Amino acid sequence: MTNKANLNNLTKSEEDYLKALFQLLIEDNSEKVGNNQLAEYLKVSPASTNNMIKKLKTKNYVVSEKYGKLELTDEGRAIAVRLIRKHRLWETFLYNYLNFSWDEVHEVAEQLEHIKSYKLIDELDRFMDFPEKDPHGELIPNAKGEYKVIPKITLSSLVEGDVCKLVAVNDGSVNFLRFVSEIGLALSSEIKVLEVREFDKSIRIQFNDTIETVTRKFADNVFVKVV
Repeated sequence: MTNKANLNNLTKSEEDYLKALFQLLIEDNSEKVGNNQLAEYLKVSPASTNNMIKKLKTKNYVVSEKYGKLELTDEGRAIAVRLIRKHRLWETFLYNYLNFSWDEVHEVAEQLEHIKSYKLIDELDRFMDFPEKDPHGELIPNAKGEYKVIPKITLSSLVEGDVCKLVAVNDGSVNFLRFVSEIGLALSSEIKVLEVREFDKSIRIQFNDTIETVTRKFADNVFVKVV
């Protein structure tokens, strides 16, 4: 884990870039990510990303190789994992103790994750009896900075007749999470794939005595375990 002095010297924007780069590396199952991909992910201009990457390279958090491919240094990775740990702990606290719904916790946790106090986060973890997963089903890194990557299967990868359980969802979009709640899906919901339509790859699913047709985009953001 990175030292406290370095973490305290980071700006919110620098932290956001490091976390985004880490998440892209994990989500794409790749060791490297390009500048344009990072800019698109953060919804900023490539020029802004270029400027920030220069700062992060100077601070030894990011390195780049040929063709602009970006990598995190060990220190940069440690900072990103700690941010993800804080974010997911805050989401869990808001959901379990402050009556926030799972479509509300992400935006608030985005603000709270930038609190610098190590003690506050470790005591928050202890107070909740060291939860392993956040409200969206994502694993929470522990105090040692250990980040486990569990391969995920998307709903969109299944075929007609498959039965699965919802184990996690992409927590990046409030509108998406709200829609998941509105149709009645929750973690551990059992889902049966009734039909995959050839025309647009939309999927007709059954769960909780409900039948719903969802888009391919929706199915790409729902992670399941086949049963």
